[in-house]
Amino acid sequence: MKKIRVTARIDVKNEFVIKGIHLEGLRKVGDPNLLAKKYYEEGIDEIIFMDAVAAYYDRNSLSHIIEKACKEVFIPITVGGGLRTIDDINQALKAGADKVAINTKAIQNPEFIAEASKIFGSQCIVASIVAKKINSNQWEAYIDNGREATGLDIVEWAKRLEGLGAGEIMLTSLDMEGTKKGFDTELYEAVQDVVSIPIIASGGMGNIKHAVELLSNYKIDAIATASVIHYNIDTIKNIKQAFIDNNIKVRM
Repeated sequence: MKKIRVTARIDVKNEFVIKGIHLEGLRKVGDPNLLAKKYYEEGIDEIIFMDAVAAYYDRNSLSHIIEKACKEVFIPITVGGGLRTIDDINQALKAGADKVAINTKAIQNPEFIAEASKIFGSQCIVASIVAKKINSNQWEAYIDNGREATGLDIVEWAKRLEGLGAGEIMLTSLDMEGTKKGFDTELYEAVQDVVSIPIIASGGMGNIKHAVELLSNYKIDAIATASVIHYNIDTIKNIKQAFIDNNIKVRM
């Protein structure tokens, strides 16, 4: 049986970790490298660094943060935001990232996912999907850090991304992101039924019970947590222990 990964999602704006609601109303939380080191020492399995303002500048500006993190953090690191070219991916990997998360460019040019997966391997390419509910059991994909609607149906888009060669999907609910009200379980149920690659659930976790409910009932491979650990609502150790107590296999 697979072991669930607990990942820390660290959104960065102008050298600071930030957190908002629905990816808006951002407030400063702390230093990205200090938090990455803290979470690593507390037992996080992976770290996801996202450039929250990359859409404005059409580039990712986290290389120096990744380079520093890799000197103190020895777990897989994913970097996302503003990766638009093969060279962008190459630079992120050279800085020390293990994987890259791609959203906007994938929607603008889906074949970019196919090209990137052939060059770097599917295990390196994370398809980042930001989903907003528009009807009962229907969600639309958003780009530019959740600012722009695309008209793409989430379920169909997830299927296509797997076919293009993405190695896993980071699926973020724009409706629940930052609210601490729990995961959009209907969203994950809809996507899990059409893809076989791993799914990282992101957006909405406010306490351990939210994660236990999701993992006990749906085929999710990893959870991305931000508010719970940024605001010291709970600890990584407690999250993992709760999983064990509920017969959810987790890395320790």
